[in-house]
Amino acid sequence: MNTPFNLDEHRRNRPRPTLAPPPERYFEQLPMRVMQRVQPTPAAASGWGWLAALTAPMRTALASAVVLGSFAAAFWLTPATPLTALGSDALARVPQEQLLSYLLTTDQRITLTDLAEVPGTAHATPASTYWQASPDELRDLLDEQPTDEGYL
Repeated sequence: MNTPFNLDEHRRNRPRPTLAPPPERYFEQLPMRVMQRVQPTPAAASGWGWLAALTAPMRTALASAVVLGSFAAAFWLTPATPLTALGSDALARVPQEQLLSYLLTTDQRITLTDLAEVPGTAHATPASTYWQASPDELRDLLDEQPTDEGYL
């Protein structure tokens, strides 16, 4: 088992050296001496040197003007097509087989309230475009659905 060690119990054999006080106004002059010794980097003299010559508020104003200008340009250059026209046409182009496979494989089920919120179509859809399932196909699809044993 290790014995506890306390440094204060062991005195120093040699005397501590006395420190000399710093010269007069040393800490006030130190930042200027350091800045005089630092040489500007050659990268600052390249094409972006004018940016370093600007004051901090001017650089901030320039940065905010660039961000605002890019936002305005992006807003101005986007096409002005309505999103509703794209959504209804895109859904009509999806094959029914893919729609059925999506509805049958996802965990989310469509309820009557979901169907009630869907706006009616502008044109009547002929009955031949609906999925015509035989009773055997319906029975097979219903048998594949998971059942909760708590309701039985």
